[in-house]
Amino acid sequence: MARLNENYLNLKESYLFSEIAHRVAAYTQANPDKKVIRLGIGDVTRPLSSEVIDALHQGVNDMADGSTFKGYGPEQGYDFVRNAVVEYYSKSGVSIDASEVFVSDGAKSDTGNITDLFAQDNVILIPDPVYPVYVDTNIMNGRNITYIDANVANNFLPMPDPSVHADIIYICSPNNPTGAAYNHEQLKVWVDYALANEAIILYDSAYECFITDPSLPRSIFAIEGAKKCAIEFCSLSKTAGFTGTRCGYTIVPKDLKVASSTGKEMSLNAMWNRRQTTKFNGVSYIVQKGAAAVFSEAGMAQCKENIAYYQENARIIAECLDRKGIRYFGGVNSPYIWFECPNGMESWEFFDYLLNNAQVVGTPGAGFGNNGKNFFRLTAFGTKENTIEAMERFDKLF
Repeated sequence: MARLNENYLNLKESYLFSEIAHRVAAYTQANPDKKVIRLGIGDVTRPLSSEVIDALHQGVNDMADGSTFKGYGPEQGYDFVRNAVVEYYSKSGVSIDASEVFVSDGAKSDTGNITDLFAQDNVILIPDPVYPVYVDTNIMNGRNITYIDANVANNFLPMPDPSVHADIIYICSPNNPTGAAYNHEQLKVWVDYALANEAIILYDSAYECFITDPSLPRSIFAIEGAKKCAIEFCSLSKTAGFTGTRCGYTIVPKDLKVASSTGKEMSLNAMWNRRQTTKFNGVSYIVQKGAAAVFSEAGMAQCKENIAYYQENARIIAECLDRKGIRYFGGVNSPYIWFECPNGMESWEFFDYLLNNAQVVGTPGAGFGNNGKNFFRLTAFGTKENTIEAMERFDKLF
């Protein structure tokens, strides 16, 4: 008889966003005349830029011509994308090598798959609240998780406790779901902690493009020593609207080495390369043509226009919360606004209240961890018209 991975029994019955979709579907079926505005899931609404579209079309044309047709590509990504990422980092003062860049179908996949490199008995340190993928992928692998509290007292930016040992550390900045972003000094403390504990930081920078404060680092590799202790994940989902196109990249420094149980020094760059060449056939050539266009001068200018559009939505949401005297985090340097549920409500209670009374969908903080049970997340990724209407409805409730 086949034996199952019974770690799946330890997962919550439903993934957070599946439960949201279930509740919204039930409501819309019962109320077909009501217009529901969705500001919950972090999906974008602006179309791909013209530079990206032109490059995608060129990729299609290339595949229709025998002289430019591409079959299997390099699992690590084509050089024209890897080099474009290197140039992008260099503009913010961070030096990386193209051999350290691995193109993927998105940060979600890589943050889950990176666990292949690490033994089951590692001590995993994850903040609460947190993006559920970090938690669920480790539960699937049977790992024990130590949580560190992110809360109002520390502005949802927890710092390491020197008395607590960790082997693998998850950091997301700007943070999903709270919108909080670490400064240079705070990240240096985390890097020093990781080096002292011989730990690895898994750094999710999927929202770095929303940072407007020049004093905030957009990469963990802006911090001295990080190349010896960190892997960075990034995505074009929010940078360039690739949520449906699927492309991201992971940076695994060649300086990042860990001793095996026999004392042999292992390169995580080489291990990830081996993992990818075994389990991944690479991102399609057509998509990578579009990805490379993102990093062109015109492509970046167009992406910034879309980001500014979402930043204005965040301002509209924050302005409404300010009027209502509701405490919130994020909304600046982040597309997420994380606020306290009004009238002492818990987050799922508030979810149902907002859906039933204003037909607005957000994300209950409890879905991100125990510390989120009295908080709620709205995203700035809706259309401007829907964002304005949603906040007008919100305004009338309280």
